[in-house]
Amino acid sequence: MTLCKANVHTISGPVGIINGSRNAIIVLPNGITLHIEDALLSSRLEKNLLSYKDVHHNGYHLEKFGEQNKEFLCITSYKMGQKTIHEKLEALTKGLYCVPSRAIEVYATMSWRLDNRKGLAAVVVVKMDTPFSLFSLLALVLMLLLETAAAGSVDIGADHQVKGIIGAIVDDGSRIGKEERVAMEMAMEAFNDYNNNQSLVLLVRNSRKEPLRAAVVAIDLIKTQGAKAILGPQTWEELSLVAEIGSRNHIPVLSFADMTPTWATDKWPFLLAASPNQHAEMQAIASIVQSYEWHQVTVIYEDIGSSLSGVIHLFDALREKGIEINHVGLPPVSSLSLTKELERLKGEQCRVFVVHLSSSLAVHLFKRAKRMKMMENEFVWITTSKFTNLIHSVKASTIASTMQGIVGVKSYISYNRHFQDFHFRFRKRFSLEHPEESNHEPGVYAVQAYDALWMLAQAMSEGKEGKLLLEEILHRHFCGLNGKVHFINQKVAPTNILQIINIIGRSYRELGFWSGSMGFSEKIDDIANHSLSMKDLGQVFWPGGFSNTPRGWNLPTNSKPLRVGVPTRSIFKTYVDIQYDQVKNETSISGLAIELFNKTVKQLLFPLPYDLIPFNGTYDELVMQIDLKNFDAVVGDVAIISSRYKYAEFTQPFTEAGLVMLVPLQLKASNRAWLFMRPFTKAMWFLIVIINIYNGFVVWLIERHHCLEFNGSALNQTASLLWLSISTLFSYNGERLHSNLSRMTMAVWLFVALVLTQIYTANLASILTTHALEPTVSGIESLQKSNAVVGHTQASFVKRYLVDVLHFNPRNMKHYTSPEALADDLRNGAVAAIFLESAVAKLFLARYCKSFTMAGPTYKVGGYGFAFPKGSPLLHSVTEALLNLSETGKLRELENSMIAAQNCTEVGISEDINSLSLDSFWALFSLTGCISTLALVVYVSHCKWESNHSIFANWILMLSVIRSWANTQTNKLFSKNVRKVPETSANTLQLWTHV
Repeated sequence: MTLCKANVHTISGPVGIINGSRNAIIVLPNGITLHIEDALLSSRLEKNLLSYKDVHHNGYHLEKFGEQNKEFLCITSYKMGQKTIHEKLEALTKGLYCVPSRAIEVYATMSWRLDNRKGLAAVVVVKMDTPFSLFSLLALVLMLLLETAAAGSVDIGADHQVKGIIGAIVDDGSRIGKEERVAMEMAMEAFNDYNNNQSLVLLVRNSRKEPLRAAVVAIDLIKTQGAKAILGPQTWEELSLVAEIGSRNHIPVLSFADMTPTWATDKWPFLLAASPNQHAEMQAIASIVQSYEWHQVTVIYEDIGSSLSGVIHLFDALREKGIEINHVGLPPVSSLSLTKELERLKGEQCRVFVVHLSSSLAVHLFKRAKRMKMMENEFVWITTSKFTNLIHSVKASTIASTMQGIVGVKSYISYNRHFQDFHFRFRKRFSLEHPEESNHEPGVYAVQAYDALWMLAQAMSEGKEGKLLLEEILHRHFCGLNGKVHFINQKVAPTNILQIINIIGRSYRELGFWSGSMGFSEKIDDIANHSLSMKDLGQVFWPGGFSNTPRGWNLPTNSKPLRVGVPTRSIFKTYVDIQYDQVKNETSISGLAIELFNKTVKQLLFPLPYDLIPFNGTYDELVMQIDLKNFDAVVGDVAIISSRYKYAEFTQPFTEAGLVMLVPLQLKASNRAWLFMRPFTKAMWFLIVIINIYNGFVVWLIERHHCLEFNGSALNQTASLLWLSISTLFSYNGERLHSNLSRMTMAVWLFVALVLTQIYTANLASILTTHALEPTVSGIESLQKSNAVVGHTQASFVKRYLVDVLHFNPRNMKHYTSPEALADDLRNGAVAAIFLESAVAKLFLARYCKSFTMAGPTYKVGGYGFAFPKGSPLLHSVTEALLNLSETGKLRELENSMIAAQNCTEVGISEDINSLSLDSFWALFSLTGCISTLALVVYVSHCKWESNHSIFANWILMLSVIRSWANTQTNKLFSKNVRKVPETSANTLQLWTHV
C-alpha cells in the first residue's frame, strides 16, 4: 500500500514576497492526495516549496532535497539520529511533486472498518507494527473478494462460442455510471448481433466510487472471470489502482477518467486514456475570459485528485492570456462551510467565477449562490464540461430557478444518422432501467463508452489478447458515433471542437463552437466565419437577465476606501503639493497629478472612494508598497519604468516621456557677418529695392522741369533718381517739391518706409540678442571627458539611468530637493548640467527662461502615470477614463490652467529664425504702389492734355493772322477810309498778345 490521506504541515505557495498561511496539495501517482494545511509562507526565497515541518502521522517527516540540479520532496524518518529516505517525489511545475508509487509498508499501511449497509466506509491511516493490523487488512480483502464473487459470474450457454470477456467498472450511483452501463450494454448487444458467429461477454461491476473496491473487482474480473480487457473506471483514484493491476497482468485498461497524467502511460504500459484530456477545454475557457477583457477570475474546484489535472491546465491557459487567478476556492461539501466560503467570495472584488465541479456539487453551489444573490447582475459564471456535459441530467425546474445566465463549455456531439439511431434506442432503454431519472437524453459519457466498447470488441474479435490486443487497439482507426476514434501515444486523439452554451429558461441555447486552431464560430462547416473573440457569436444573456456584458469586477461589499499613496519628495509643487496645517491639524494635498486623478475618478461609471496618504520615501519604495499591500494605488509624479513593473502596473502616461539635459546660457564670441539681412526674406528685400526705385522714378519724372538738379546728362539724371529713392527713407524734403502729385507720392512712401524701418530695427535687435547666446555644454560627451559634476532630482530614477545607461561616474553626481538650489548651482558653476524629466524640465525653464536652455538629445524614458496592483480590474477602467480626458482636451486644459501662468518664451539655440516675408507687408506695398501709380497716371495725362492744347492754340493764332490779313486786304480794296488800318493792326497785335 502507499501513503494515504496524511495531513502534512509544510510550506508552499507562489513565488514572491508573501507572508501568511495557505493550503496546498501534493498528489501521488495513484491519485491519493497529501493535504498540506497551515502552510507558512516566507519571503526572500524563490522556490515554491521552501522548508518543512513534521508530518503529524506515524512520526515521519517531509523534507526538501536537491540532487543533480533537481528538487525532490522526500518522505523521511529518524531513528537513533539516523535519517532514512522512504520516498522521493520529483518536483513538477506549479508546485506539484510526483514520483512512481511503490509499496512502503513501514509508513503507509491501513486498517479498515466495514459498514454492512454501505460496504467500505472509511480509511484510517495507522502504523502497521502489529500482526493484528496485518490480519485486519487481509480479512478486509477476503471479505471484498467474497462479496465480489457473489455479485455474479459468467453464464454462457453451450450454443455460444465465447471469444472473450470484457470487464467494466462503473459507479452505478452516478449519472455518468448509469449512462456508461446502458451504453456499453447496448454496444455489446449490437456487436454480437452484427457478428452472429461470435460472442463477446460484458461483465459490469459497481465500484461505488471507492478505489479499493475498484481494485478488488478488477482482480476478480481478471483472475476469476478471465476478462481480457477492462473499461473504466471514472475517477483517477480508482484508475491508478486498476491500471497497476492491469499492467501486472498484461490486461489493457481503457480509462474513462478525466484526469490521466502524461507519465501514467509510461508507468503503466497497458493503460489507454479513452477520454480526451482537458487541455483544449481550458484553452477555450481562457479565450472566453479574454474575449470580454476580464483580467481576474476566481476558480472554484473540488479538493480531489480527479479535479487537479484540469485545474492545472486551466491555470496555465489563464496565465498564458495574462489573466490573474485572484482566488482559488475549495468549497467543502457541507452547506454551512459552502455558505461561508461564498460569503467570503461575495465580499471580494472579482466577479468572474470559473466552476470546475462535479454535477451534484455544482448544483448545490448554484442553489446557494442564488440564495445569496450571487446570480444577479455583474456576476459571471463559467462552467467546465465536468458540469456542462451533464446539464441535461439536471431538473428543468432547478435550471430555471438557479442557473440563469451561466456560460459553459460542452463536449461536442455530432448529430449524424448513427447518433440519431443510438439516441432513440438509448432513451427507450434508459427510461426503462432508470425511471427515477427525469431526463433520458444520452450525454458525451454514453457516447464515449459506446465507442470504446465497440472498438475494443472489434479488436478482441480476432482472438488477440495481452500485448497483441494492446497493439491491435493502438493501430485501429474506428468510426464511432461522434466521428473517428484512434489513439496517439496510448491516448485518444484530442477533440478539435467544443461547444459554447448559454443557460436560458429551462434549458440552454447553443451560442457557437470553439476550436483550438480557428477560434470561435457560429457553425462548424467549411464556410463558417471564425473569430478570436466570443463577442462575435452574438448576444449572451448574463446572470440577472441582462444582455450587457458585465464589468467582471465590483467594489468589495466590505471594502474600505482605496488607499492611495502620494509622494512627498516632488521637486515641483505644481504636480504634487502637500501642506500641513498645524492649527487645524490637517494635511492638504493638491497639484496637477492630484487634480487629474480626481477628474479621472469622476469619469468612472461607478463610485470609487479613496484616501490620499503621503509617503516619505523614494519613488521606488513608494511603488513597492503596492506589492506589499500597503497601498491600493499610487498617484503623483511617478515615472513609468520597467523595473517598477515588478511591483505594479501603470496606466497610460499623462505626460510626455523623456529625460533632458539643462545647461546655462553664455554669450557668443562672434556673430555672423550677414546677420543684418536676416530680418527680411530675400523676396522682401527685392521688393523694397524695386518699390524704392519706382517711387523715386515717379517723383523724378514729376519734378524734373522744376529742379535743375534733375536735368543734365543721362548719367546725372540716373544718379539723381537713385539718390531720391534712398533719401526719401530718411527725410520728407517737402519744401523742395513743386507738384502736389509728387508730394502725395512721397508722403505715402515715407509712411511705409517708417513702418519698415521700425520693424526691421526690432527684428534685428531680437536676432542679435538671440544669436549672442549659446549653451555652455553641447552634449554629454564633453561632460564625461571633463569629469564635470551633473545634478539630478532626489529619490527619482534619473540617477540610476545616468549611471547604467549614460555611464556617468556616480562620484560626479549631485542630487537636489528644490528647483532654487538647482538654479543657484547651475549659475555659479557648482554643476555643469542637470538632468530632469521632460515634464519638470518645462516647469524649470518656465521659471528660469532667461538663464538656462535644453541641450543635447531627449532620451525617451519615463512619463508619469498612476500605479495599481498587478492584474487590478481598476487599471483598465482608470486608463480608459484617463484617455477620455486626453482625447476631449480636458487634460490639456488642466495643464494650461496650472502651468501656463509660469510660461515664457523659451530661449533656444536654433538657427532657424523666422525672417519677415511679403505676407506681412503686402498691404503696405500695395498702398504705396497704387498711390505712386495713380500720381504717375495723372501726371502723364496732364502732360498729354497740355501738349494737345498748345497745338490747338497755334492753329487758332495762324487762323487769326490769316483772317486779319484778309480783312486788311479787303479794306484796302473796298474801303477808302485809311484811318482804319492802324486800328486793325492794333487789334491784331492785341489778339497775338492774348494768344
